[in-house]
Amino acid sequence: MALLAACATMLGLMALVGPAANAATGCRVDYTVTNQWQGGFQAGVKITNLGDTVRGWTLKFTLPDTGQKVVQGWSAAWSQSGSTVTVAGADWNGTLATGASADTGFVGSFTGANPKPTAFTLNGVACTGSVDDGGSTPPPSDGGGTPTGTPVGVNGQLHVCGVHLCNQYNHPIQLRGMSTHGIQWFSQCYNAASLDALATDWKADLLRIAMYVQEDGYETDPAGFTSRVNGLVDMAEARGMYALIDFHTLTPGDPNYNLDRAKTFFASVAARNAAKKNVIYEIANEPNGVSWAAIKNYAEQVIPVIRAADPDAVVIVGTRGWSSLGVSDGSNESEIVNNPVNAANIMYTFHFYAASHKDNYRATVSRAASQLPLFVTEFGTVSATGGGAVDQASSTAWLDLLDQLKISYANWTYSDAPEGSAALKPGTCGGSDYGGSAVLTESGALVKSRISTPDDFPTG
Repeated sequence: MALLAACATMLGLMALVGPAANAATGCRVDYTVTNQWQGGFQAGVKITNLGDTVRGWTLKFTLPDTGQKVVQGWSAAWSQSGSTVTVAGADWNGTLATGASADTGFVGSFTGANPKPTAFTLNGVACTGSVDDGGSTPPPSDGGGTPTGTPVGVNGQLHVCGVHLCNQYNHPIQLRGMSTHGIQWFSQCYNAASLDALATDWKADLLRIAMYVQEDGYETDPAGFTSRVNGLVDMAEARGMYALIDFHTLTPGDPNYNLDRAKTFFASVAARNAAKKNVIYEIANEPNGVSWAAIKNYAEQVIPVIRAADPDAVVIVGTRGWSSLGVSDGSNESEIVNNPVNAANIMYTFHFYAASHKDNYRATVSRAASQLPLFVTEFGTVSATGGGAVDQASSTAWLDLLDQLKISYANWTYSDAPEGSAALKPGTCGGSDYGGSAVLTESGALVKSRISTPDDFPTG
């Protein structure tokens, strides 16, 4: 929805520079090879500060003399000179409080053997904490880098069967999780500590990654935003959560305005993440002021770009009227039922804000769910502005309906934004504590109480 315009303006004026560096007093590096193929590999690098707060960190390490090279890194600025690799924290993760971590990683190439790097230092201080080496093969998992027993570990590669989202056993399932806010404004909310809390404390099944295209987003730095999205995909995968990559188009409302950008972005992320089981693609957040025919035309051009690299992943298509199945434009699901997107393994988006969208919207979803595969990729407990009071009764009615119909959902937002829809209290993202009830807003407490109940993932 049209959220936080004032906040966006304010944050857009903030200086986008990292904090001034200071000395480190102790650190640990967890280095794990998460995937490997002939002549190449992917590695995660988790930096944990064991001493006083570090502002403006730079990690250095030495690659072994086996022809190893950094091809592409993410969630930091990566460079290589000879065998020395330098990794500089970004503005959003450049400060590490005591005990805090930064998750980053890279794709590398090698010849011969593939031993671990050595001589890790943080701001010139040796990282003498234990180094967890994944070696030249991935750690114990489901065989694809995903921890066993987690949502992804249990359900594996998802697909659409009939009107349902189904797991690797061909059984309908429901995923429940949270959406980020715009990662250009709230990147500080998405780090190792916050995603650990989301996966273990909230017991969330998925993380929706809201990458705005305009509003100081992707169009300003395509390579940087693509890298940040890929880094969050990896962080979700490491915790066994699904990652919903949201091409967050909002203004202008016609997704065809961003058609070329969408093709470029999805060609890149689909090629890079094709081997992963945890990725779902949402190709247009909230089309508005545009016909269903125009949205369908956009989808039928973007989906083949994804399929060329990733033929198996589920793709979610936005709908008319801010993804309301047309209800907010005075229409309904019939226009989609009568003229569906010409593609397989797709779902259709529905968004609601509980204080604004009530019985007539719920009636539409109830009716449409028998004919269309639906995914609520965004909903709020408050009004459509993202603010105002939490509507407990309407929120509960909505969540009961989604549970009944086995419709997956992501709540807006897992952030400490100054608005009623935020799950975290203001200032939470400036620290390292994301667990427990003390950091939750009224909306966060309500949604967490629903998400954290045991999943029902049939495997028989």
